[in-house]
Amino acid sequence: MLKGLIWIGQLLYRVWFYILVAIPILFFSPLLVLLTLSEKTYPQFFWLARNIWANLILYGMGCIPKISYQEKLIRGKSYMLIANHTSMLDIMLMLRASRNPFVFVGKKELVRIPIFGFFYKRVCIMVDRDDSKSRMGVYWRAQRRLDQGLSICIFPEGGVPPEDVVLDSFKDGAFKMGISHKIPIVPMIFFDAKERFPFTLKGSGPGILRVSVYPFIKTETLSENQAIPLRDSTRDFMLKKLLEDV
Repeated sequence: MLKGLIWIGQLLYRVWFYILVAIPILFFSPLLVLLTLSEKTYPQFFWLARNIWANLILYGMGCIPKISYQEKLIRGKSYMLIANHTSMLDIMLMLRASRNPFVFVGKKELVRIPIFGFFYKRVCIMVDRDDSKSRMGVYWRAQRRLDQGLSICIFPEGGVPPEDVVLDSFKDGAFKMGISHKIPIVPMIFFDAKERFPFTLKGSGPGILRVSVYPFIKTETLSENQAIPLRDSTRDFMLKKLLEDV
């Protein structure tokens, strides 16, 4: 009986999440459509996403972000933002962690999500990881956005790892792109998102969401053949921090 009530409560909590995702999108949809007609108005779209959409979802779920910075992002500077990926709350957390407008690089499959997918395909850089042309095209689209003064965000695991995996292996893209575009790589760790709102019904609930922003990795003097060692050392560092928190 008690297990059944807990399951129902977690199901309703998840339904509440989707309601919170949809409400501001529907309410602001005319304005959002206007702001996505041109890339020049993306900073205004980002402001709405960060300060209204993300806040409404996080605080509405009772998930309070607590972000600590070991190095501050400089306004107007471009970065490569990376973090571990364990929850749908990661998108909102990344929006809260960076005041600098950035563009997500993400899987094209997310376009299928009702309402969210319509705007996702208009403002994000989509990639088909099974298509080499699509992967190469990301570099050119990212360069255009960087030229506009924006940053780029990639979850380097390339997806959500299995439940028993603390941190999956990293893909090369974020590190190759950071080096080729000569922008600092900003490693972040989301410590509590998996516990607060996992991709399964198991164990979700409100609470603090800790985010640590670590010192930036400079790329100006790095060559592209250093991308793989950089990828591996960055993952080792992040895995160590996650295991220390267990």
